[in-house]
Amino acid sequence: MVDNGGPVLTVAQMVAAEQRVFDTGVSVDALMRRAGQAAGEMIWRIGGKTPTLVLCGPGNNGGDGYVIAQFLWQQAVTVTVAAMTEPRTEAARNARARYEGDVIALADAVPKAQVVDCLFGSGLTRAIDDAVWRKFSALVTASRRSFAVDLPSGADADRAVWLNDPVPFDHVLALGAYKYAHLLEPVASDCRSVSLIDIGVPTPDDAAMRIIKPALAPPTARSHKYRRGLVVVLAGAMPGAALLAARAAQGTGAGYVKIIGAGKPPANLPADIVWVRAEDAGSAADALADPRIGAVVAGPGFGRDDTAQALVAAALACPHPLVLDADALHLLESCQQSLSDRSVPVVLTPHHGEFVALAGEGTDNPNKAFAAAHLAGELKACILYKGADSVIASPDGRVIIADRRCSWLSVAGTGDVLAGCIAARLANGVQPLHATAEAVWLHDRAARFAGPAFTAWQLTQALPLAVEFCLER
Repeated sequence: MVDNGGPVLTVAQMVAAEQRVFDTGVSVDALMRRAGQAAGEMIWRIGGKTPTLVLCGPGNNGGDGYVIAQFLWQQAVTVTVAAMTEPRTEAARNARARYEGDVIALADAVPKAQVVDCLFGSGLTRAIDDAVWRKFSALVTASRRSFAVDLPSGADADRAVWLNDPVPFDHVLALGAYKYAHLLEPVASDCRSVSLIDIGVPTPDDAAMRIIKPALAPPTARSHKYRRGLVVVLAGAMPGAALLAARAAQGTGAGYVKIIGAGKPPANLPADIVWVRAEDAGSAADALADPRIGAVVAGPGFGRDDTAQALVAAALACPHPLVLDADALHLLESCQQSLSDRSVPVVLTPHHGEFVALAGEGTDNPNKAFAAAHLAGELKACILYKGADSVIASPDGRVIIADRRCSWLSVAGTGDVLAGCIAARLANGVQPLHATAEAVWLHDRAARFAGPAFTAWQLTQALPLAVEFCLER
């Protein structure tokens, strides 16, 4: 994951943002030159004088390509422009007229060391013709370095899916704003490096945002264990999962961590985690009444029997910010309490299978950001839709996307760790959307510090390093 956040727009939002620029008196030609020259400068900085093939389509994305080609030509780069057809928009025709080099037909193009894709932009909604696609993909895969301007041709910007067979790109230059396909799978993995190119368009108030590195403040001189946050984790049939969440809460900054569970504490319980014995859901509910509690975690290792069901009900009835994870998500439907009845925040942390179980019918939207935002509004809860592309959605419609998560996190127990991280940030008084985003970022950074092939327990040990990395200096 990278640290450079920014807005994530739909095609319609991007069109509206550009129109606001045009309304100030800036012409389409001027904005195209601004975008093409900024993209050309990025290509020049990365590729230098590498011989370059620029592929131009019929629309304004092709127009960007002519501007890029002219910029590179002026830097003494050997440039070949291959056009699919003649330009069909006025701005693209004007850009073509300003280009001082030769133009050949796409069918006649041969591979170069570097290729720039300007065939189609973010407005594409149907598959590209097979003959064109075969030629295009052959030219891209034969190059040593590939760039896509705005979005790889063949990808649907809003639905974040491939319309043709995938073609990976080394560098994708997002013009003005990220598009959903830059950050969401399955397209995101084929955008190996994504750079946001500022072209001076405004950000809509309702734009989704890409995750950024959090700025965390160290404890003040007046801090004590309760001010830093008391996190309580409910233990179920498999208390090891609760222990992972508890240790993660400690590593993410909580001042005090307790586990509430039946029977004796497990033999491997660390001395600095308090075990509160509660033989049934009623006694667990009594323990949850403590007004000093900052956040509660319920679900990891619960199982799905009647005892687990009663623990979920007790958690829902408690007056504290709540993280519901794992088995708790499957038991929600049978609880009498409604999420909307709660006056304090709740965060749900489903992976894909759990998300489908929660959302039921109508979960076929391939854009998981849209799906998560819809479910957050329905349930009146903050949703963390987990995966290689994690999405955090708030009931008020705000969305944060955490793309390119560390793939080594695909190991048992890391979800329990993440639940504990979220609880620690909630207990520190951070609002749910941002508490969850901070936790997701720290979880990913800890995974990168932990190195390859770590266990969930080893991941908890790397969390303090991730926190230190984010401390305000």
